[in-house]
Amino acid sequence: MKVSEITEILDKWMPISIAEDFDNVGLIIGNPDSLVKNILVTLDTTSNVIDEAIDNNCNLIISYHPIIFNDLKKITSDSGYVQKSVIKAVKNNISVYAIHTSLDNHGEGISYFLSKKIGLKNTSILIPKINHDSNLKLGMGIKGELEKPLEEDEFFNLLKDKLNLKYIRHSLKLNRTVSKVSIVVGSGSFAIKNSLDSNVDAFITSDLKYHNFFEVDDKALLIDIGHYESENHIKLIIKEFLIKNLPNFTILLSKENINPVNYY
Repeated sequence: MKVSEITEILDKWMPISIAEDFDNVGLIIGNPDSLVKNILVTLDTTSNVIDEAIDNNCNLIISYHPIIFNDLKKITSDSGYVQKSVIKAVKNNISVYAIHTSLDNHGEGISYFLSKKIGLKNTSILIPKINHDSNLKLGMGIKGELEKPLEEDEFFNLLKDKLNLKYIRHSLKLNRTVSKVSIVVGSGSFAIKNSLDSNVDAFITSDLKYHNFFEVDDKALLIDIGHYESENHIKLIIKEFLIKNLPNFTILLSKENINPVNYY
């Protein structure tokens, strides 16, 4: 199959048209007419991930984040990691496709899948969006209910267990049970007010700043599980989709794509 045939399958699943205007999704690097050998799935297309693709004879990388996001002024070998990655991919005839906010905006996208990992039921979109060009339910984030109310420490332990977390940053405990929960995977401080307006007991996201923790004003728990930690599950979802729809291809999960944030 050609790159273009596989990207068409991906676009039907998570359409480019539903991505945010600021985003850079779809085929970012490569020739649409190239024949695909094997596929590597990753969160980020860094230089070592491209090396991994080369070593495993993968000439198509499906990435959640786009390797090219901001404007590039130059592409030279002494530039940053983005430019180095682009050069290496082009030199080795590797195509790179990014999904990013198509998955964020899809009603059954990245936040939805995380909600299923922690066992939420009766889910709905936290911030619905209207798209006249699509019949899909679109929007950012998910809200839903736990199977049963949990004490705050029980809820933290549930998150640690289901999401394989070592650390959780959170606002002041309120000594109330947690039942209704909202989620925005990735950087979600913009959705604090939406979550409070939905009367949730806890809002799960990442990349929160110091002053964000004051914004909940003792109305809900605000929980930062880490950017990588909130998104890491999506590699498995993408792989499962590809295996189902491309059964004749070898589809690998990147082992090089690890959390760039470390803790001492």
